[in-house]
Amino acid sequence: MTISPEQTAWFAATFRSMVENVETVVLGKRHVIELAFTAMVSEGHLLLEDFPGTGKTSLARAMGQTVHGTNSRIQFTPDLLPGDVTGITVYDQKRGEFEFHSGPIFANIVLADEINRASPKTQSALLEAMEEGKVTVDGVTRSTGSPFLVIATQNPIEQAGTYRLPEAQLDRFMMKTSLGYPDLASTIRILEGTSVAQPTVNPIITPQALVGMSDLARGVFVNPLVLDYIARIVEASRNTGQLRMGVSVRGARALTKAAKTWAAAHERSYVIPDDVKLLAEPVLAHRIVVDPEAEFDGVTANAVIGQILLDIVPPLRSELV
Repeated sequence: MTISPEQTAWFAATFRSMVENVETVVLGKRHVIELAFTAMVSEGHLLLEDFPGTGKTSLARAMGQTVHGTNSRIQFTPDLLPGDVTGITVYDQKRGEFEFHSGPIFANIVLADEINRASPKTQSALLEAMEEGKVTVDGVTRSTGSPFLVIATQNPIEQAGTYRLPEAQLDRFMMKTSLGYPDLASTIRILEGTSVAQPTVNPIITPQALVGMSDLARGVFVNPLVLDYIARIVEASRNTGQLRMGVSVRGARALTKAAKTWAAAHERSYVIPDDVKLLAEPVLAHRIVVDPEAEFDGVTANAVIGQILLDIVPPLRSELV
């Protein structure tokens, strides 16, 4: 399937409307909002890591409100159980049969707030749902529906009362990003709004339209030279001595899908190397594991990906025509 100029224009206009809708609540963070919706449209999950009070939950809530779908919120705590996430089977004495009570994971958009405050056992309850869009309870597999997106927030792992997410779960998030503190002008605007109730946004897109955008993004053309560029970035991450674990195949696929969505959002029917370079850190950095000795020397995952991007020569745009 190829994407036509008319479809590209509709895609870009709709994407821009969603971003501007959320931007009325989350001020001064347009690039982060664009990354978040890129993950959503690419059928990926989003992890927001930042210090408390920077607007992670506000962004996740506003994204959920933008879609005419079902939303749920799970507040992760140390005593949260897997059944509190997936649901449980209860015996109904009147009817004489077992009945499944679905958990909050069965929604179009799930806000997993402070996900790293729950135990690893409870965190693992999300693995099947995030990878396959299905949940198995007591031997019965049920679909979470479509679209299905998990927006998780977490505090930095150095904070007390947090658990490091296992690599298998981190790899299931398409992107990991942070909001950071707002600039001075945005801070003043936020303070000016303290006299009114907590702002909300109006839903502007249906789940069906969101699925349609995902289908269109798949039709964006990726030149074999760009695919080779992505493959070389991934291969380099596996061969550097600074890493204990490089980028997975899932990570390479996620970068390709995200680049297609980013291209369509900027009214292009084809991916360029700059799309890959811009998305490489938020898509790949959380998937790699820095060697302990390198980490002791101050090496970070973002720095490793940044150096790889400097070392790998991208194809020229003239070669892609």
